[in-house]
Amino acid sequence: MIRPVAREDMPQLLELLRWMDEDPSRRVLAPEARQVEGLSWEILGMPGDGDTAWVLDGGGKVRGYLALHPLDDELALEGPLLLEPDDRLLKAAIAEARERGYRTLLAFPDEANKPLRAMLEAAGFAPQHTTYFYTIGRTDLAYPPPKGVKIVLAEPVDPDHYREVYKNCEDGWNQRLAWEDDELEAYFADPDVSLFMAYEGDKPVGMAELEMDEEEAEIAYIGTVPDARGKGIGRALLGHAAREAFKHGAKLLRVRAHDHEKAAQELYRSLGFALEEVVVTYALDLE
Repeated sequence: MIRPVAREDMPQLLELLRWMDEDPSRRVLAPEARQVEGLSWEILGMPGDGDTAWVLDGGGKVRGYLALHPLDDELALEGPLLLEPDDRLLKAAIAEARERGYRTLLAFPDEANKPLRAMLEAAGFAPQHTTYFYTIGRTDLAYPPPKGVKIVLAEPVDPDHYREVYKNCEDGWNQRLAWEDDELEAYFADPDVSLFMAYEGDKPVGMAELEMDEEEAEIAYIGTVPDARGKGIGRALLGHAAREAFKHGAKLLRVRAHDHEKAAQELYRSLGFALEEVVVTYALDLE
């Protein structure tokens, strides 16, 4: 039986999440909390506009979980997280997405989660790209920018300037371009978010976004414009962001690279970053 998530489901959902954590072949995008109260707040406490969460109930036992979250003009799946293959939650989510009028439904299984990937592909989802997540502990990653290049902390962040640099740097991912001015301003006003900009003379040639979360930090985005690549600017941006993260108490730094970013992947491996997770992005065209 498929039904909405209830507060009394939290202990069993927590068991399901911990079971998922034990093996990459079970992993999929899922709630982050690993305590009952935190999980309850994450799923039920502050739902966003259009969020929906269900469980697959088998005789009083939670055997699966799925949630829907609006992501810009698309709809994203959290899950389905399943004890055994069962496509009922997925079918319900697809029907709900179509009912709401969305054009695209996204899913994010671990590369090793072959049963779920097969289920998604059987339902018509197609892989779009693969993202590699790397981590490293506290270490000195300092690297000087090339001659004529300076790296500065952007305070405040001008939305139009940011969009222009982001558009020039990026060659396959345009999520930030859909953000309104107030969304960008609120994001960069967060004291746990920093933006580093690289300039060659007066020309912006790269940037790196750093997000802090207690004892962990993540470089949410790093990029350089095409004609400035291969000079060490991205390496210098990484070093500046890492120094800021570790200066403010981070014990772990996380970075990511898409499958087409071979140079970035090689750089992270050469610096001692460990591969933590590999996620495949799937999309279903609902039209």
